[in-house]
Amino acid sequence: MNKTASEALYKTALNYFPGGVNSPVRAFKAVEGSPLFIKKGDGAYIWDEDGNKFIDFCCSFGPLILGHNHPKVYEKIVGALQNGTSYGAPTKLENELAELIISRNPFIDKIRFVSSGTEAVMSGIRLARGYTRKNKIIKFDGCYHGHVDSLLVKAGSGLATFGESSSAGVPAKVAEDTIVIPLNDLESLKACFEQHRDDLACAIIEPIPANNGLLLQEKSYLQALRDLCTEHGVLLFFDEVISGFRVAFSGAAELYGITPDIVSYGKIIGGGLPVGAYGARAEIMQKVSPDGPVYQAGTLSGNPVAMSAGIAQLSICSQQGFYEDQEARTKVFVDAINAHAKKNAYEFEIVMVGSIFWLAFSNMPAIRRADEINNDMTPFKNLHKALLERGIYLGPSGYEVGFVSHVHSKEILAQAAEQFCMAMDEVF
Repeated sequence: MNKTASEALYKTALNYFPGGVNSPVRAFKAVEGSPLFIKKGDGAYIWDEDGNKFIDFCCSFGPLILGHNHPKVYEKIVGALQNGTSYGAPTKLENELAELIISRNPFIDKIRFVSSGTEAVMSGIRLARGYTRKNKIIKFDGCYHGHVDSLLVKAGSGLATFGESSSAGVPAKVAEDTIVIPLNDLESLKACFEQHRDDLACAIIEPIPANNGLLLQEKSYLQALRDLCTEHGVLLFFDEVISGFRVAFSGAAELYGITPDIVSYGKIIGGGLPVGAYGARAEIMQKVSPDGPVYQAGTLSGNPVAMSAGIAQLSICSQQGFYEDQEARTKVFVDAINAHAKKNAYEFEIVMVGSIFWLAFSNMPAIRRADEINNDMTPFKNLHKALLERGIYLGPSGYEVGFVSHVHSKEILAQAAEQFCMAMDEVF
């Protein structure tokens, strides 16, 4: 594969950006070679600056559920641009997107648009503390919630401990208000609620943990978390930046039938443009400024171009049978690859939920915790290279998940599955 242009661009980028990139995983440090510089995307495909064409399963890490450059989204974006890019004032487009979401989502009464998933989580945490007048929060090892100071923490010693900073620049005092618990450990969860019941504002979890592998939790565990929160007066915060509008229109909350108190969503509601949102029932959202004392603001919140793209994308996602079709096509794709791996006794399985999938190099029947993932990513590194050479693009880390979009047709997925199997034969 020719990478001359990408390699030259990366060499230049190293002069401008830390590590040559504007988001760490893009640097290809976890895989072989230097990053590909993407020139364009259309449908299920992307092209790099050297003209190499790939079937794209990264989909901008999830938000492009309709694929690249979808005509309906493109049309809405262009229409909005003809009127300007930003006003710092309300527009009716915000009302339209909010109505589209809230009218189909039984878990939230009001919503606040922001500019990213990280900002949505940060604001939701502040709201939880402001509403409950409590300080401590529970997070789960293996769940990622953006680069919020209080959530960039790792577990200390013991099963349920105060967090320790996992990033320079996060004060110990900030991390100490976050209690980190392993996933899929009900006893630690119960002990934590009992010990800290008087000062717990919320428990935040990815109901479908998909930023550190795909650590699917049993519904019974999530329901136990819901019950403990209810019993102890703690808010349950579902971070659905990945799962929201991806596994179902109302996300994992709808898929599992479990009601959160606060929910955050990410860029999928903007057709890939920078946007995020958080929402809750009216009683909680009334605490947000200007109605209440919890301050949060943003000049680009409710940006008209992003709102227009979101209206176009979510209108299609809301159509009957959309998510059933997504899951069905993904399952055929995944089953074909898994059957080949099983036939050849490869220590490999693709795990999936909805149209999200993850490459697990393990013989375990189910990986539900971060510490169960094999930290030797050499097999993924080798497979990633073999897939690139065969025109298949995945996120450049073995901890990242893949995504199937609406325009990954049965034919495209069959072709991709064939290339996957050939790549596995080479690697194993």
